[in-house]
Amino acid sequence: ELCFRVCCPTRKWLKGLVDSGLSTVPEAFVQPPEERIDKENAIKYDLPPIDLSKLDGHGPDHDEVANQIVRAAETLGFFQVVNHGVPLHLLESLKVSAHEFFSLPPQRKAVYLADVSPSPLVKYGTSFIPEKEKALGWKDYILMQYTNDDEALQHWPQEIKEMLLEYLRSSIGMVKKLLQVSLGNLGVKPDDSMIDVLIGKKMLSMIFYPICPNPDLTLGVGRNSDIDTFTVLLQDEVGGLYVKMEQDTGYGKKGDWIHIPPTPNALVINVGDMLQILSNGKYRSAEHIVCTSSTNSRVSIPIFIMPRETTKIAPLPQVVEKDGIAVYREVVYVDYMNKVFANALDGKKPLDFAKISPA
Repeated sequence: ELCFRVCCPTRKWLKGLVDSGLSTVPEAFVQPPEERIDKENAIKYDLPPIDLSKLDGHGPDHDEVANQIVRAAETLGFFQVVNHGVPLHLLESLKVSAHEFFSLPPQRKAVYLADVSPSPLVKYGTSFIPEKEKALGWKDYILMQYTNDDEALQHWPQEIKEMLLEYLRSSIGMVKKLLQVSLGNLGVKPDDSMIDVLIGKKMLSMIFYPICPNPDLTLGVGRNSDIDTFTVLLQDEVGGLYVKMEQDTGYGKKGDWIHIPPTPNALVINVGDMLQILSNGKYRSAEHIVCTSSTNSRVSIPIFIMPRETTKIAPLPQVVEKDGIAVYREVVYVDYMNKVFANALDGKKPLDFAKISPA
């Protein structure tokens, strides 16, 4: 252990930030200046959440909501939804349970550290890939892969497993509706089998961002886009999620950062890299970061909805025919995942793996 700490100074942080009681930001967490953002001048996202209950009917209301989803996917890659089908009492309970879980004694959480976890389905840690990163992320998390209910009930932490399973189950119908709308706009009528392939792998996480003594020096999560189809995110009332504009729009200019404020009863949805590839770049996965707070700890609970690992992802033929050229090549999803998890977070750079270089 002593030798390993000398070789890998980040090792001592992997047991959890939340238990450290730090009064200054350790050097390992100090982000290079170019990675920090000016929160004071960030734009506040002020569009109302999208009411998904209107998708259940036909006519103008349905079409308007579908258009709102498509516009958001084409521009910012993030939007908020209400009347999403997830019980509101469950959302509140999840936030409370996340705080309670991260307040457990260190030894209770340490059983899920990667090198000792009783299951490869469950991992507890700090930051993303500590051995590869220039600076660690100011967060603790527990990540759970979903295979089936029985394995989840056997391996996920006792304190949170039932609640997380209900969260996952009650979110799937919403995700299917979002896929039907977004693919339908591309000229594809997805059948159940196509949707099942695109949402065939699921991972859930509970993330804790402790109070930070100097939040201007560090980040909870550095610049990244999600590598999935869609992410469903429950954030608490503290806030700290920022999204980068890829192009000039009515929200702001290319390169601006937009704060996605917490909205009561809403879930945050963001487009993943796989939907960007399927749409041949029409939909945009959003580069985002999470900032920390000197006054409040924060929790967030994402569900990452991904294709099955063996799925071949490529621009849809209907879109390529319309565009006249494919921007991305076909990739096997597990190869894309492996590429991402072999490197530190670096904005949307993983998409370069799938991009067809101009001749």
